[in-house]
Amino acid sequence: MPRNKSGSANGGVIGKTNKSSFGKDTVTSKTSSGTVTTQTGTRIVEALVIAGGGGGGGCYHGAGGGAGGSATNVCGPFSVTVGGGGAGASPGATARGTSGTNSTALCQTSTGGGGGGTGRTGVQPGATGGSGGGGSCSGTGGSGTACQGNDGGDGTPGPAGAPNYGTGGGGGAGAVGSDGAPTKGGNGGAGSSASPLSSCTFAGGGGGSAYNPGGNAGCGGSGGGGAGANVGGNGTAGTANTGGGGGGAERSPAGTGGAGGSGRVIVKELNKASGVWSM
Repeated sequence: MPRNKSGSANGGVIGKTNKSSFGKDTVTSKTSSGTVTTQTGTRIVEALVIAGGGGGGGCYHGAGGGAGGSATNVCGPFSVTVGGGGAGASPGATARGTSGTNSTALCQTSTGGGGGGTGRTGVQPGATGGSGGGGSCSGTGGSGTACQGNDGGDGTPGPAGAPNYGTGGGGGAGAVGSDGAPTKGGNGGAGSSASPLSSCTFAGGGGGSAYNPGGNAGCGGSGGGGAGANVGGNGTAGTANTGGGGGGAERSPAGTGGAGGSGRVIVKELNKASGVWSM
């Protein structure tokens, strides 16, 4: 057993080393890919990684991106990749909106939001992603990624022979997208403000479109989601650097789907004392 200077016995301490870090709680927000240079004494950081939102479907709908964060050990500069938002589908397009691209930092990857579905020629469901894209007039919403986002809403056609329908809202980081109704597009799912690194809300889903002269398009979810369009309109783009999904477009004449918002990476350099963790 270890002894002190007077020769008396004392207990040993066994446990996992707790590294000291003198980051002064400095926060860096990156809106484009590049390098984060930490302070000399920083050894531990926490990161919030937000991917790009999915683009809205042309002739029908939109989507949202996911986010996550955790503490990790670092030593010196490190690189981050900030994902871009997906393009909205062009007028008359038979393909759905483009999914957003991933963001990465410190071995964390946030998955881009899924593109919105389309029903121009055949039904394409919303794409899977960090949060799923909303479904077209009779299509299903895409699936979200566990621990990052939520599913997109389903589209709903009107009665047989009636030229009206509502498409599904894109999923958000905090909630699922709403299903469409015969005369209303689904609202985009709410984003998330759960991270202690920022007071802002990120990764809201895009709103679904409505094909009905008296219909109402879906609203974008909080956290940068773009609104959907009514007959002949263009979807609204997701807000830049929030990972919000683009709103869905509508036909007659066909509109353009809203582009997804680009992502962001937020890094906080932590202050932690040295010592030993108890086992």
